[in-house]
Amino acid sequence: MADLTAGGSTGVADVQSRYMEMVQRKRLYGGLTLLIFVVLMVSGFMVADDRNAGGFWDGIDNMGDYPAAVLAEAWEKLADLPGLMVKYFPALIETINIAAVSTLTGVLAGFVLAMLGTRGLARWPALIPVFRRITDVMRAVPEIVIALMLIFVLGGGPVPAVIAIAIHTAGAIGKLFSEVAENADLKPVEGLQSIGANWSQRILLGVLPQVAPNFLSYALLRFEINIRASAILGFVGAGGIGYELRNSMSWGPGRFDEAAAIFVLLFGTIVFFDQVSSRYRNRMTEGQGA
Repeated sequence: MADLTAGGSTGVADVQSRYMEMVQRKRLYGGLTLLIFVVLMVSGFMVADDRNAGGFWDGIDNMGDYPAAVLAEAWEKLADLPGLMVKYFPALIETINIAAVSTLTGVLAGFVLAMLGTRGLARWPALIPVFRRITDVMRAVPEIVIALMLIFVLGGGPVPAVIAIAIHTAGAIGKLFSEVAENADLKPVEGLQSIGANWSQRILLGVLPQVAPNFLSYALLRFEINIRASAILGFVGAGGIGYELRNSMSWGPGRFDEAAAIFVLLFGTIVFFDQVSSRYRNRMTEGQGA
């Protein structure tokens, strides 16, 4: 009995010793990772500050000058803000339309790419790496770069913005959808295959019902992101409320009240869609309201 007790104590001590070694090793790796991150951040900031037209620390005192000028002029012309918001409301609708069309197009394309690039579901398993690299490339190129190239070819307007955002959305959604689909139960798919269902039927009837809540949640989240993206693309001539905001900001004092009205419209729209989509995402994924 004494030998068993001694042996058990030795075993526990060994486990504790190995556990403490693992904890210390994990802390060491975590500390080294944090140190590397800090060094990269500091060095990157110093390089960017040296290459900037004006030093960050030299200009930090002026950071609040532009917002203060916009707010001051907006306050002076407070009575004009409702009329200006009505004036730019059509541009806001155009921005929302750009986001909606690009989201729908990108989600549909991303769904197809995801199903073709998911192990266990792909129609051509040998081409899975090809479809995955396609989604990588589509989401790696920023929307603004795609939009600038399309504006050079097609001219300014909402069409380049829709195409640019749809391409980036397809790449991002394709990655997310593929990860969700990989966790789907394959038994329904195998059952449908055994009775002669084709690939499209197996996906629509065997996979989609399982993953639909997650797919819709990601699609709504992407719609929020695309509203912001469509507003940003307006600065490069892609139409929408971003284009009007660029004009009002470029004009300078005298039209800062217009910039303030556009900011209010854009902020209110983003908050509204954020709350609505968050509510429905929570209902679909958790079965409860926000």
